[in-house]
Amino acid sequence: MENKESSLKSAFAGLVILVCLVVAHLLFYLVMGSSTNFDADGHPLPGNYLGIVYKGGFIVPILMSFLLIVITVSIERFLTINKATGTGAVEVFVRNIQSLLSENNTQQAIAACDEQKGSVGNVVKATLEKYVQMKSDQKLDKEQKIASIQKTVEEATSLEMPSLEKNLTILSTLASVATLVALLGTVLGMIRAFAAMAQAGAPDSSALATGISEALINTAIGIGTSAVSIIAYNFFTSKIDTLTYSIDEAGMSITQTFSATQK
Repeated sequence: MENKESSLKSAFAGLVILVCLVVAHLLFYLVMGSSTNFDADGHPLPGNYLGIVYKGGFIVPILMSFLLIVITVSIERFLTINKATGTGAVEVFVRNIQSLLSENNTQQAIAACDEQKGSVGNVVKATLEKYVQMKSDQKLDKEQKIASIQKTVEEATSLEMPSLEKNLTILSTLASVATLVALLGTVLGMIRAFAAMAQAGAPDSSALATGISEALINTAIGIGTSAVSIIAYNFFTSKIDTLTYSIDEAGMSITQTFSATQK
């Protein structure tokens, strides 16, 4: 079941990349490249930004697809991590578990995990079930029981973490790749601009303007995409760290309670 879910998520990532590439190229050539955006000489109409962006060259749709991928993956990660948080505030849930354990009310604590759901609820529930099992186990000594509970926390967390970190590598990769591809577009634009200046006689002002426009447009889109990707990556990483800390805090509370109640 887990392998099937992982395969579906991998297929989702590949499908998102493919769809974004197609959509970006359709927007670029059919919308931005429409003849209504240009005059008879092929220059963008005054104030027509679609035509201006189109003059950025063939690198632009690639950068546009990067931006669409970043936005799509960010939305998917936001929904997934919010679902993993559960139905209520994690801090309140952890404090509730600590309070119930102090009252030795493990069954109600497990019920609270069922209500919370999400990754935090799943890990804490697995730990509490091991807690109940170890309390009735007469074969192991105290240290072995504590080690078993700690191992359950680690194993349950390791099962939940991959789903939280899924697709974050796409954001971190595009943060660097978008800048490099934009630099390539900038260099190509400057080559075109200098080629226009190198012509004998009066430089071709139209070709010069096109080259400079291509350079600046690619730079702007690439930097913007990279900035959005970095912000999204750091935001989601921070959210995951908060969830991990909450899980560790709950696991430590369970372990300490067990240690205090066992002789």
